[in-house]
Amino acid sequence: MLTIALALATLLWLLPCGTLLWEVVWAGTGKAGAVPIGSLPEGLKLAVLMPAHDEAQGIVATLQGLWPALRSQDQILVVADNCSDETAVLARSAGATVVERFSTDQRGKGYALDYGLQQLSADPPDVVILMDADCTCQVHTLMQLASHALATQRPVQANYLIEQPPATGLKGFISAFAIKVKNFVRPLGLQRLGWPCLLTGTGIALPWSAATAVTIASGHIAEDMKWGLDLALAGYPPTFLPTARVLSRLPSQEDAATVQRTRWEHGHLQIMGAYLPRLLGQALRQSRLDLLALALELGILPLSLLVMTWGALALVTLVFALISASWLPLQLAGLAGAALFTAVILAWYRYGRSDLSWRQLVMIPIYILWKIPLYLAFLMRPEKRWVRTRRD
Repeated sequence: MLTIALALATLLWLLPCGTLLWEVVWAGTGKAGAVPIGSLPEGLKLAVLMPAHDEAQGIVATLQGLWPALRSQDQILVVADNCSDETAVLARSAGATVVERFSTDQRGKGYALDYGLQQLSADPPDVVILMDADCTCQVHTLMQLASHALATQRPVQANYLIEQPPATGLKGFISAFAIKVKNFVRPLGLQRLGWPCLLTGTGIALPWSAATAVTIASGHIAEDMKWGLDLALAGYPPTFLPTARVLSRLPSQEDAATVQRTRWEHGHLQIMGAYLPRLLGQALRQSRLDLLALALELGILPLSLLVMTWGALALVTLVFALISASWLPLQLAGLAGAALFTAVILAWYRYGRSDLSWRQLVMIPIYILWKIPLYLAFLMRPEKRWVRTRRD
């Protein structure tokens, strides 16, 4: 009975490790995905919705980078949310329509986005694109996202990548590689499999019917991921558009980077606990393979935690095998580890060598040790408040 129980527990790790490998392999197949359309019909309207909390330092540059891609009937709506600086004034000076929102008890990006959607509902656009105030994108990105959202009538996630700051240490390089695997390699594999993806924060285009299908008003620290899953459950599973690139930058200050990573990873774990049962239940009830695919994707732990928990499981199964001479759990753990490390090495070889040298790659165990306090904090006091990452 102990052998069976431990073998079943090991299968719970084999499934996400195998899913990760499957996604990485498909990302490199070179199979063509959907061809994006490059422009919108002249009569259709596009709105860029930008939540902004104390973004005076960089919002003008962001807005100036967006205007060349827009037409006369399009607009940028900035929601200056609980700002204590000149964000609203500077955004107006850069040509954006600005609404200000103040609330002491409803704080967070989700509430700001919901407020912006309410403002747009008076004269709704055909498609809305969510952009963060600290991001940049190529000129063609907005129209590619908008046209693809209208063609598919689904939310569309851009290829959201994180640049490293000019001077960074080992943590920054490995973190940037992990984000590339999560935000680009895995969604690319899902897109080539014909499966939906998770929403990753910015560069999200939605036809108006999808934008208003479910509410985003919440203070959840992973509001983007939550919204994407709510949309999928409502019949609007997000899809990935790899040719539409949106860029942001990791903060160079160590404490700011830690706050950002804590929010991302604690939010992911909280969403897993809340949505995995719902996705699996609705996948069976509605016979929807897209929800099952999203459940498999959501079930992949953050990469460092996946490696860490696999190591603990491998040690337990090794001790059990030496004591009981029952090797099945250890063999399953070995399969899970082979899938996990093959996926990491393959993703690095195909997509990460320009960002991370092989000498830095083999230092990942040190990076994982640094993240142990982050996961212990989740067990003792998980982060639940939305906290803006301090900008450079």
